[in-house]
Amino acid sequence: MPSDPVQALAQEPVDHRFKGLPPDAGQAGLTVGELTAERRSLYTGGFTTPVLTLDAEALSHNLAALGTYAERHGLAFAPHGKTCMAPQLFHRQLEHGAWGITAAVPHQARVYRAFGIQRIFLANELVDAAALRWVADELAADPDFRFVCYVDSVRGVQLMDRALTGRSRRVDVVVELGAGEGARTGARSDEDCRAVADAVAGTDTLRLVGIAGYEAEVPGADPDSVHAYLRRLTGLAAEFDKAGRFEGVEEIVVSAGGSAWFDAVADVFAEIPELSRPVLKLLRSGAYVSHDHGWYTRLTPFNRVPEEGGLRPAFRLWTQVVSRPSPTQAFVNAGKRDIAYDLGLPEAELVRDPLTGAERPATGIRVLKLSDQHAWLETDSAEDVRVGDWVALGMSHPCTIFEKWPLIPVVEADGTVTEYVRTFF
Repeated sequence: MPSDPVQALAQEPVDHRFKGLPPDAGQAGLTVGELTAERRSLYTGGFTTPVLTLDAEALSHNLAALGTYAERHGLAFAPHGKTCMAPQLFHRQLEHGAWGITAAVPHQARVYRAFGIQRIFLANELVDAAALRWVADELAADPDFRFVCYVDSVRGVQLMDRALTGRSRRVDVVVELGAGEGARTGARSDEDCRAVADAVAGTDTLRLVGIAGYEAEVPGADPDSVHAYLRRLTGLAAEFDKAGRFEGVEEIVVSAGGSAWFDAVADVFAEIPELSRPVLKLLRSGAYVSHDHGWYTRLTPFNRVPEEGGLRPAFRLWTQVVSRPSPTQAFVNAGKRDIAYDLGLPEAELVRDPLTGAERPATGIRVLKLSDQHAWLETDSAEDVRVGDWVALGMSHPCTIFEKWPLIPVVEADGTVTEYVRTFF
């Protein structure tokens, strides 16, 4: 492993693996670092469409916003890395005060470790024997590595114990409380949670360190039901502590918080009574890093508490009109292979004339549907767009936007590309 694997990303060649980057940079054998140093213009520097970009100012704003919010409310923060799978952004999140990075599956944790992440919260029950052995090896090799994962069943505890028998360090676990019948994962009842905790106590391989859950899965989630679920979660933590279930741990982990209800998490976690040990109140929001132009724009808690701050959409997908067969129909050269569409179709934002550089709002332009490599546009007027125009699209759901682009230019307001963010999906 390089001494600084994040900086080593700059040594990658700019080649055919990366969509939208200037072909001449690849022909010249430039590395990512060398292309970065050239500070090319997105619009005149040879970039090809479609090309996904991140707005430098919005990205910096969002990174600071959640770091500030967590600090203001006394929360530790382990943003969910599955959103971006971008080590450069992980380290910027850590620089803004993040405790560690959350993962969902073992592959993600392996990427994190390859890029030096020392604290990983895996928000899933981990029962894959090979993955557990890898975790055990990482813990044995690095005494400073902290790893925590869910348990939500007695059977899961048994499988984990079997895979970890004979290992030198116990694996820290938190019992996941399910958000209700019909929700996603997690032990459904308080009694089920107690049974899982009892099973953990009966092993020599696992150590119970807390309680966790995911409030967005509450059926018909609204402020009252989400607060009630979170109070069940914190109540179980207090009950387990009183029963001596956290004996020997340095701190008690209580964790929740996606990107839709972190205000409720802050409210309820502020109510946690004094326990026998310090409490790590761990928030796990991930989509904030880039935000979006639809789904999370509507869902963000900052809509309910605007005085606390706000987030800005950082993504913009620049496409180009390649066909204008009628006054009401146009096609751009990006489709399902390039565009996130699982939470709604993209929205046309801007039109840019490639000859003059003039930009105007994409008034009268709507995305009707997507093919593999085309977006179908409906237009009000024959003058709305012309063949060759660049059309910027805003999209919903950061997780499925990031995953389609392995190298993403970060762009200043004047179009200068100052960085390239590498993703690992």
